[in-house]
Amino acid sequence: MIASLYAGISGLSANATAMTVIGDNIANVNTTAFKGNRSHFANILSTSLGGEAATAGVGRGVEFWGVNAQWTQGSIENSSSATDLAINGKGFFMVQDPSGSNFYTRAGNFTFDKNGYLVNPDGLKLQGYAIDASGNVGSITDIYIPGERISPPSPTTEFNFDINLNSGAAAGDTYTTAQTMYDSLGNAIPVTFTFTRQAAAQTWTVTGSIPTSAGTGVTFGGNASMNIVFDANGNMTAPAADVAVNLALTNGATPLATTWTMLDATGVSLGDITGYASESGTTFQYQDGYPAGSLRSISVDETGVVTATYSNGEMTPMFQVALVDFPSYDGLAKMGRNLYAESIASGQALPGVAGTGRLGSVAPSSLEMSNVDLAEEFVKMITTQRAFQANSRVITSSDEILQELINIKR
Repeated sequence: MIASLYAGISGLSANATAMTVIGDNIANVNTTAFKGNRSHFANILSTSLGGEAATAGVGRGVEFWGVNAQWTQGSIENSSSATDLAINGKGFFMVQDPSGSNFYTRAGNFTFDKNGYLVNPDGLKLQGYAIDASGNVGSITDIYIPGERISPPSPTTEFNFDINLNSGAAAGDTYTTAQTMYDSLGNAIPVTFTFTRQAAAQTWTVTGSIPTSAGTGVTFGGNASMNIVFDANGNMTAPAADVAVNLALTNGATPLATTWTMLDATGVSLGDITGYASESGTTFQYQDGYPAGSLRSISVDETGVVTATYSNGEMTPMFQVALVDFPSYDGLAKMGRNLYAESIASGQALPGVAGTGRLGSVAPSSLEMSNVDLAEEFVKMITTQRAFQANSRVITSSDEILQELINIKR
């Protein structure tokens, strides 16, 4: 009878621990990316070396055999923050503490700190692959985009127009259009192009000018002007090559050397300049320069690329968020604060980027919710409560049997 008492006690202890696991799951129902835990039990078997064969393998109760996390995907909740990130599929974010130790988390509620580092609520820095100006992906480092970061200017190197010059214009008639270009310092320089109809059939001469505060003039292939000639169908026949247009600047910037793009890669006219019998006009213009710009916003796409958008319209990829996979998720060491650490049981961390290997995609402006199912937890709570209650009845009944046994002597 004493053995049955201890068997009942083991049941009480195991089910009390299981109730703790259920309580922990319910308590974390709103914890970002929390993974619910499931309890496991194992029987205790006491085998004697002698005695009756019928009782030699009688169990001695139950033991709590541990818990394992349920690594199912939590629901993705939309967020208004561009730096809230969720992983849709396998993988973890990598964060680093001030000592350089790496931790791993599914909770993607990141923000920029005062120094420009992308951090979690505890200040651990999110890790990503640096992207250089050429778009090459480098090594893993802290994601760092300071708010005072300036996008440097880029001088104009090429430009073009979509222009029609009226074939019915009289000799001496002019048409003027303007194009803003940018020098090496990011100054905006308005360049005025004047097209003058010549006496020769379908021939126009173009000259350029800039404000005297910016420079002294514009040249076309080293000349003060150039001719544009059309055939009987209004198609441009000259010039027969792209034209070098240079601006002589006096504002401290490097002299601006640009190319007026008129031909495609095969040497055929782009057809941007025409000489049809309709009013002269400009329908499109393009140039590739831009001024310096200040940081306006940060965005992240589904591959984890962090892009900085500047006031000059430039969108510069800066980093790609690093995701990490493990051979065994159940082997990860739980560190609290939504963090995990690598262990011998988990295997080594396998870093990569979203969409490669087994790694899932990044859901920007989103957070992964807890995967705890309250209905399921309540059912477990009922069955665990009943199991606890039944084990307490085993103890009570065993006590009554012992009492009867003691009463035999009376």
